[in-house]
Amino acid sequence: MKRDIQQVPYGYEPPAEQRKGTLIYYDSFEHTSDEELEQAARTAEERQFQKLVLYPLHEETVRRMSKEPVRSFYKREDRLHEWKREQGRSYITVEGLEGKRKKYTPLDSALRHVAEVYPSPYFLYLTPEMANQFASFSSFEEWIVKLRLLLSSAPDSLHPRLLKYQHRWDVNGEERTEE
Repeated sequence: MKRDIQQVPYGYEPPAEQRKGTLIYYDSFEHTSDEELEQAARTAEERQFQKLVLYPLHEETVRRMSKEPVRSFYKREDRLHEWKREQGRSYITVEGLEGKRKKYTPLDSALRHVAEVYPSPYFLYLTPEMANQFASFSSFEEWIVKLRLLLSSAPDSLHPRLLKYQHRWDVNGEERTEE
């Protein structure tokens, strides 16, 4: 093995990394507008995340979670890639795991994959509806201690587990009022 020897002055400390962590936008992206995508990108910039991961869901995953009809995965994924190219921001990534699997992917598997591939800490960017669905899963309490939630807008109603862990989530762009 070759060793690279570097000399540094006495007392040198490498500069601290400015950007940290990953913001994961987990959604079907069926009804997501360019403005909502831009809001997520602005949030990633303002909070200095290293990566913004757009995680589109496969049709089977959406069907099991919400029963709503969606366009095929590759059409939604192509739209995200096109939006990403228009932005020209290097920190935005479109995750293709569900496209490779071509079937239902449980949220646990998706989060484990993201935790293996991207840098921590992890923030999950969700719509209020998706946050309530996530809170209804049995594995919610296992995951909420490993990541934080960032909701795209204020929810009308909250799942009891979201109320229990309200210190682990926040609403994007506004202060949350105690109910």
